[in-house]
Amino acid sequence: MASAQLQSFESDVFEGQSRDFKDQQAAILQDHQEQENFAQEGNSGELIDEGLYEVEYKHPLEHVWTLWYLENDRSKHWKDMLNEITQIDSVETFWSLYYTIKTPSELKIGCDYYMFKKGIKPMWEDEANIKGGRWLVNVGKSAKLELDRIWLDILLMMVGQSFDHSDEICGAVINIRAKSNKISVWTANGNNESAILEIGQKLKMLLHLQSHNLQYQLHSDAMCKINSGVKSVYTL
Repeated sequence: MASAQLQSFESDVFEGQSRDFKDQQAAILQDHQEQENFAQEGNSGELIDEGLYEVEYKHPLEHVWTLWYLENDRSKHWKDMLNEITQIDSVETFWSLYYTIKTPSELKIGCDYYMFKKGIKPMWEDEANIKGGRWLVNVGKSAKLELDRIWLDILLMMVGQSFDHSDEICGAVINIRAKSNKISVWTANGNNESAILEIGQKLKMLLHLQSHNLQYQLHSDAMCKINSGVKSVYTL
């Protein structure tokens, strides 16, 4: 992507992020752009070892993340529709993936994206999730730009360790549905009130969600529900 496009994209992406995180990511991206230009131009005509370049100039993330994708097919069981796409271990692989895949607003109804820490499956029953819950926000069908912005900002907050209780974060989910799209952030311990509230308050503040209600629901309640909605433990 051209430099001007990248700078424009950075401006949109980092709106609502904390200044430290914004500056850190912008610096990394600028550094990466300069290194990429150097690699393309070469040094006095000498060949660049691409393998060495990839290893030396990657900016590793604190955790490795896995992206999952679900495409709705009523002839299949839910688990059979869930596909592991790739693992994300650096700033470079994150942006490379983001520019490659469809944005949430481009997905068909019934499709989902999941991004979870490596080793955690995006399901209630997983050992890392079963005692936890999720912060949930609903986004209207007409708010396509807002949907994409919120989802990207949440991913950046997770990989950038923007929460004081980042160890409690398991992953994030976006569900594209006919009536209202849903975005949720999953946490590990539904009894850790201080961590839950810190994460929820930071989501509301940094994502500019003052006009939205954020609800925290326990996975155990979701697993037990029949027809009624899942009750909220906390609301912001």
